Amino acid sequence: MTIDRREFIRTTAAVAAAGTLASRRSFADVGSGGAGWKAAQEGQMAYNPATWYRPYLSQLAHQPDTPMWLEVDLGAAKPIDGLRLYPAFTPGDLHARGYGFPVRFRVEASNDSSFGSSTLFVDQSEEDFADPGDAITAFHAPAPVNEHYVQARYVRLTATRLRAAQDGVGYQLALARMEVLSVGRDVAVHCAVTGDSAYANPKDFAQVTRAPRPMGEGIVTDNPSNVISAAQWHPVPFAVTIPVSSVTPQGELFRHAMENNINYLLSSFSVDEMLRPFRERAGKPVAAGLRNPIPFWDTTLPGSSAGRFLMGAGNTLRWIDHPQLRASMNAVVDGIEECRAPNGYIMAYPEDLILKSERGGYTRSWLTHGLIEAGYAGNLKAFALLRGFYDWFDNCAYLPRMMRGGTQGVQGMIANTRTYFTPLGKPEDIQVIQRYYQENYWLDGLAKRDTDVVWQYPYDRPHNYLITDFEAYLDIYRATGDTRYLRAMEGAWELYHDNWEHVGGSIAITEFGQFPPQSYRLAAQFPFCETGETCGSSFWVKFNQRFLTMRPEEEKYAAEIEKSIYNVALANQVGERGIIYHTRLVGMKGDLPVPLCTNSCCEGQGTRLIGSLPEYIFSIAPDGLYVNLFEPASIQWSQSGTNMRVSMSGNFPYHPDISMKITASRPARARMRVRIPAWAASPVELRVNRQSAATGAPGTYVTLDRTWSTGDTIRFTLPMQLKLTRYTGLDQIEGHPRFALEYGPVLLALVGSDSAVLTASGARPETILDRLQPDPFRPLHFNIDGHPQFRYIPYWQVLTEPFTCFPVIDAA
Repeated sequence: MTIDRREFIRTTAAVAAAGTLASRRSFADVGSGGAGWKAAQEGQMAYNPATWYRPYLSQLAHQPDTPMWLEVDLGAAKPIDGLRLYPAFTPGDLHARGYGFPVRFRVEASNDSSFGSSTLFVDQSEEDFADPGDAITAFHAPAPVNEHYVQARYVRLTATRLRAAQDGVGYQLALARMEVLSVGRDVAVHCAVTGDSAYANPKDFAQVTRAPRPMGEGIVTDNPSNVISAAQWHPVPFAVTIPVSSVTPQGELFRHAMENNINYLLSSFSVDEMLRPFRERAGKPVAAGLRNPIPFWDTTLPGSSAGRFLMGAGNTLRWIDHPQLRASMNAVVDGIEECRAPNGYIMAYPEDLILKSERGGYTRSWLTHGLIEAGYAGNLKAFALLRGFYDWFDNCAYLPRMMRGGTQGVQGMIANTRTYFTPLGKPEDIQVIQRYYQENYWLDGLAKRDTDVVWQYPYDRPHNYLITDFEAYLDIYRATGDTRYLRAMEGAWELYHDNWEHVGGSIAITEFGQFPPQSYRLAAQFPFCETGETCGSSFWVKFNQRFLTMRPEEEKYAAEIEKSIYNVALANQVGERGIIYHTRLVGMKGDLPVPLCTNSCCEGQGTRLIGSLPEYIFSIAPDGLYVNLFEPASIQWSQSGTNMRVSMSGNFPYHPDISMKITASRPARARMRVRIPAWAASPVELRVNRQSAATGAPGTYVTLDRTWSTGDTIRFTLPMQLKLTRYTGLDQIEGHPRFALEYGPVLLALVGSDSAVLTASGARPETILDRLQPDPFRPLHFNIDGHPQFRYIPYWQVLTEPFTCFPVIDAA
């Protein structure tokens, strides 16, 4: 049998009774264990049962010798010349351990569904079958009689001894897929499957005969034809630049959030604790008296805590000078340098363990982000460390398995493309992603606005981390100019915005919450299946920021950033204590009162986003300035040799009046472009030096093109209004409509109950607005006439009280 070495990485051969074991081919499939015996028996697995590419998992048995069977109905008798069994296993397990593959079993074929008579294909019932790990196990049919293979309609696999379930709780039969070969072709795709009445799991029957993945089942990816020679690149410059410094936050919300972020960073983990895994890997002494590492986040993903800290600290120090924070940031960078290997390798785990779990994607990206932010914060050593590492990485032997061989390998794309756009980037940083990571079927599906390629992403599992791929593909477009990437990312933006974005801006797809388009689930469907991960919104902000820098006058991108900041980033920060995981919209605020300093993914991306808040307020154009957000802040820049400064004051979003004051070293012409948000209730008049200068429609930018001098002012008022949006997702309450309420960009939460029912003043639920009265002493708070026990407040202010962002509102 010919094995394509680009697709499969291991083959073996052996002989099994009644059939020849022709080969075992490594492949990628996803498995997730249950949350304990009871939860597993109730079908509450830690994977979404709606995903097409999950493995088949039987119900659990207490004893390994419990018989179980699965039967495939081919629809008609067909000649059968072999079959392949795909084991369930966890990507990133370097020992390639599978779970649930039968220890002893037999495979029979028959034309009788009751198997009164049958032909034995495989008999492994008297001898234990070795754990196949991640290897596809292929069996030939028994020798043909008179050159003809047996013809049969039904194929049954009977397990007579079971292997342990993934989490070690009980025993089960698990398979990722089964192929029945007829004349070399799989004829079992989408065929009906049945099983024993005691332990079979009918909800998973379709998984046994699912269609193959679009890029095959292999874990090796190597597609040199995707690579575009740098000589053929046509780079696409940004229309505006993102300020990396010279913005000073002055408003209550952003400044307070950033100060809380500083205190969280300095109190969460010590420098020695963050450097511990780097020193252990390098064989250097480790300080005594350190706290134990956090399970999984620090042990399975060593080095991610240093990445988390550098992301938050590096971003923050670009805007706020804090000597202690800077000293800690520099100490972490120095410690990483001290542990650098001669070949440039700097990760906190040994090179040969880069494929374990999410190290090659998640952890590598975090440390990369962190060093980039430290570099822009003034530690240029960080850029040199990165360049040395990527000179190693871009040529390492692990690249063909980086995408599929570890867990969520796609998370690593953004690390390379961001490195390319640093001062020390090289074309190889982009080309490695094209060759080993690029998924052409996915690009095509996104360009076609195919929802299935999002919520049924076929490799590993759908996840909000796929948004980091969107960022990376836009970076590749900027580098190469190939519009294929741009078209796909335009489709990706529309797909997420139209199908998986909650009112208020949080992202509905999470690591274990892969729901159908526009399902907008509000409550957990099973353990770990939540909505609105903080990290998903951080990525969504970065994705929209890339579009905004290319298309600075398309207001919708700034609107997405604004919603994500007010309704996710600020909402999920719990003072100085940390950042919560999920943006729960009903019930109690997510993840409280569990510990908040655990180095979780949402802590890392949350501190990164909060540390970078000032960079979203303004954009600098060759001919002037864009004002994207209205948080009080000042910016300094050089406009055609003239030093200019804009100071924006007010108390947005508590109050709608905005004032901007210009300072210039000499009179200079510049175009000041001011965003008029789509949520504005009416057109907005802009006044320059108290004189009407322009009026802008909601959803646009207004340009003020003139010569500016010190003392010039721009003033305007943003007309904010209440807006009700009817809930259209799957968590309906029959006969009782649910509504979300926004005030400008601010999502409001009704506090006092998580199951509140309001009564409108008229025949339509929307007349509830007539009952809302602004609280004269608390901006953005609204009392409800007739419901004194409830009130609306900004969602970001909810902490420990029960609430709902989607109360029932019945007509009078």
